[in-house]
Amino acid sequence: MTTLQILLMVCIYLVLLGVLIYFTRATARRVIGALAGGAAAGLLGLGMIALSESQGWWLVPSGSVPYFRLQLFVAFAVSMAPFYLVTWRVARRFGWRGLAVLLGVVTIIGPPRDYLVAATFPEWMTIAAGVLPVLADAATYFGMFALGHAVMRLVAGPSANDPFARPSRHAAISKEQL
Repeated sequence: MTTLQILLMVCIYLVLLGVLIYFTRATARRVIGALAGGAAAGLLGLGMIALSESQGWWLVPSGSVPYFRLQLFVAFAVSMAPFYLVTWRVARRFGWRGLAVLLGVVTIIGPPRDYLVAATFPEWMTIAAGVLPVLADAATYFGMFALGHAVMRLVAGPSANDPFARPSRHAAISKEQL
């Protein structure tokens, strides 16, 4: 992956982040939480790349610049941040069950996405054959989304405290009983 390709990807995800900030009516604290979650996910992603390369599961060539891993970290952080605004809304609307379903979906569709990227752009990534690379990739997706959402929640607070959150059923029942 070249510096220009990474920069283009970061710009596209920044636009997506702006659109999702608008549509999810994200507060500044939630945006900061999403970016913090993206940073945590970026660190986890780089760690998993290093582990997977040492095990021979997959390889992400380091590009032609000495600061390629820093570029990759920024790309991870910015590309993951918009998704945490979505996980925030899912958790607010559907609770932990909705978040669990979303994590399951991401874990399942992540590896085929990466295999498609590796097949289309072999200079970006190569993945070894076998079950272990698939499981490591799925674990990476699960970990990045779960860790990022947890960090966002730590920074921005629980979604139930959101000013646009629906009252819980217990709160609605107690209001009706009064």
